This record gives sequence, structure tokens and C-alpha cells, in this order.
Amino acid sequence: EVHFVRPGTETHRKRPPFACPPRFYSVMIATRSSSMLALLALLPAARALVHGTPGPIVTIPLDKQYVPVVRKNKTVSYKTAYFGKVHLGFPQQQAFTVVFDTGSGHLFLPSSRCETETCLKHRRYNRTQSETAQDINHEGHVVPANARVRDQVNIAYGTGEVTGEFVRETLCLFDHTGAANPQDSKACVPMRVITATELTKEPFNTFEFDGVLGLGLESLAVDPEFSFFSQLSKMNHLSQDRFGYFLSRTDEVASEISFGGHDVRRMASDLEWVPVHKPELGFWQLQVRSVSVAGEALPLCDDGDCVAIADTGTSLIGAPRQATQRLHWLLARKVPDDPAEIDCRTFPGPDLIFELANGVNITVGPEDYSRATAMRVVQNKTGTAQVICRASLLPVDGDEVLGPKAWILGEPVLRKYYTAYDWRHQQVGFALAKQPPAPTADDDASSPGHAVIGAPPTEPPTPTVVVV
Repeated sequence: EVHFVRPGTETHRKRPPFACPPRFYSVMIATRSSSMLALLALLPAARALVHGTPGPIVTIPLDKQYVPVVRKNKTVSYKTAYFGKVHLGFPQQQAFTVVFDTGSGHLFLPSSRCETETCLKHRRYNRTQSETAQDINHEGHVVPANARVRDQVNIAYGTGEVTGEFVRETLCLFDHTGAANPQDSKACVPMRVITATELTKEPFNTFEFDGVLGLGLESLAVDPEFSFFSQLSKMNHLSQDRFGYFLSRTDEVASEISFGGHDVRRMASDLEWVPVHKPELGFWQLQVRSVSVAGEALPLCDDGDCVAIADTGTSLIGAPRQATQRLHWLLARKVPDDPAEIDCRTFPGPDLIFELANGVNITVGPEDYSRATAMRVVQNKTGTAQVICRASLLPVDGDEVLGPKAWILGEPVLRKYYTAYDWRHQQVGFALAKQPPAPTADDDASSPGHAVIGAPPTEPPTPTVVVV
């Protein structure tokens, strides 16, 4: 939820954003600026687009972090997160890693005023080092820099919570330190930023990203000036008011997010467009006509009133809680011969199919929805065992905004499909993702790289034992 607190007043409640586990990213650049040499000098790892060539203005490769989920001293699965760099302030820009999250609407970063153990694990924004920073209240009015009492905001992010103040600042998608006029760059915008004075330990102690940059529609932010892409669209007159999202199947190849267009290099088919349903809610929400497994449609969506949110901030497919038990049953598979090791993502299983508006079908296979670690069910009386592969699903509880039939199209869907988010026409495009080959020693060393943190072992996991 989003709460604004003004000194001497009661808390102001705002419509809650969708609460989802976070993800992460890193940076590669392409630009149409006429001053290409200057920009390449600022960012040696960047790749520039030819002036006038259609396509993104910036493409950012995404770092990846694995965080183990442990049950009874055994790692049963991993949370994953993707994050990349943004740069704030002037003349010396401050770099931060952020989750690019289509399920939220604001940018928050830890403040240098936050001295907690959690904040000290991250890079912290120092507004005194920036000549472009302005302290503001929640209505956007400038307040004295030395004000002793400030408006604050409280925002929930899945299992975590952020408390912060407000600043108006210039944000750039690549480093403009040394540039004469960064405000003239298509990759920079002024916007309102939440500077966090408190971060909960969960999940911010665990993950390495510094903050979250919300990419939900404008109405998800409490004011349009908080919305990064709204500002980018309005102020820089993009030829395409779009951003595109690509998830790699391997850790050797970087995942990417592109701004100012979509990246045809990462598409194996044409984009199929689905209109946003109820854009006034601020989510990239789509109508779902049906959800089926192996030809069996789930009754929950028979009336055609299910919805699905394309969410770059969620590691799993989210399913309405009342449908998860049946869905788990349909997607479970018995594995013969009681193997000692198996990666369930490689074991055959039925397809999960979402039929969206405009006749667009999204098909997800076992390689995407499966939990890697199998379960070995041992009968206590007989000692017989059966290995079972299961889906990894996130139960979603309905609320007054999204209703009781909301699905989340998280990482498993976004890995199979390249997604493009059209801000101007309020629609989401899906194309089969084209996976590039892994880089070799002969590839250009100046190409921007990415980091992989906490990668799991490469050998197949041993099944988790459950005695019944």
C-alpha cells in the first residue's frame, strides 16, 4: 500500500500497487544523439545506433541474482531477480541498480540519511552532491533543504516496506557525468524520487539491488511526475513510446530491457498485441478468456472475467488461490524408475495455455513452469517411493482493485515471450523470444557485460523426500 504522511495530519491512503516479489537488471546503450563520439567517450561499453535508425534509444543488459529458498536445511528452489543501472544527479552522477518493475509506479532509492544495517548494504543517494536536486513535499512543492520536518511516504513491496521522503531529480539511463547539458539527452528526465529513510530487512537485506523503478502505467503513480516512463514519453518526444523486455534462458547471455522501442533482434516472431484492460488501474492488465491444461479449461475463467498482469517484478506465474490446488494437480507428473537426481524442467509435461483478448494464446511448457527440484513421496507403511515433478506457482489473493481472478504473467512467461509495452496505445505485445548464442572469446570485449550472482550448482538436484 501507499501511505502519505504530512506532519500534524492523519495518514493519507492511496490505492495499493500490486505487491510482488522483486527482480533486477544492468546496462548496455544505444543512442541516436548527434554527438555520438562524446556519448561513447562517456560510456565506453556502449553500442550506438546509427542516427535516424528506428529502435530503442537505450538497451540495458540485466544482471541476475539467485537467492535460495531453504526448507529443513535443503535448498528446494531459488528466487531470481534482475536489475540494472540508472544514474541520478549532476554534475557527478550517482549510479544505482534498480529493479525495472511493471507492477509498481514509483522510483525509490536508499537515502544517505538512512544509517540502518539494511541501507548500509546498498548504495545510497546523497542529494547534497547534486546541483539538480530539489527537496519537495508530496504535492511537489519545493521545501527548504534544511527543513527539520518532511512529508513521508510508506510503500509496500511484496514482503517488504519502504519509508521515505521526496526529491525532484534528473535520472539518466546511462552515465552523463561530464556532459554539458544532460537535460537535452533523450535518455534523461526530471522526475520525483522517493529517498528511503527506512527499509525492512526482508527482502532488502537479501537482494543486492539498490531500489525499484516502477514502470506501471501513469495512474499507478500518485502523481504523473513520479512515473519515469510518463516523463520520458512527455519530455523526449520518443518516436515509439514503448519499452521491451527480454529474459535469457542461460546465464551466459544477458537479459535486457530496451527503452524507446522494442528490439527486433530478440524476437523470433511478430508481435501480437493485446489491449490493456482497465488502464485507469495503472497495471499492464490483460483480459483472459480461458486458462487450460492439456485441453482441460479451468472453470474459474469460464465467464471470461479473469485478468492477467504482465509483471517483470515477479519470479513465478501467479494463480488465483482458489485455482492453485487444481492447477498443481493438472501440472504434476509422475517420474518412473525413482531417479536419484532429476531436473524437472527437462521432464515432459502438459502445456499451460492462456487465451487472451484479440485471440492471442500464450503457451508455457514444463521447462518454464516447473520447480527444478522434484519431490520423492515415500509411503510410511510400505516404504515404496514415487518421484513427482511439480509446478512452481505463486498463490494470488484477490483484492478490491484486481478482483478474485487475477493471474500474474511473471518470469516463466516473460522468458518464453519477448514483451513490448506500448505506452501511447496502452497495449502489450507478445513475440516468441529469440535466444542469442552464448558469447565466445572472439566477441567484442567492449560490449557491455552482466553479472550473475549466487548461481546454483549445474548438476541436477536430488528430490526432496516427503514421508506420508
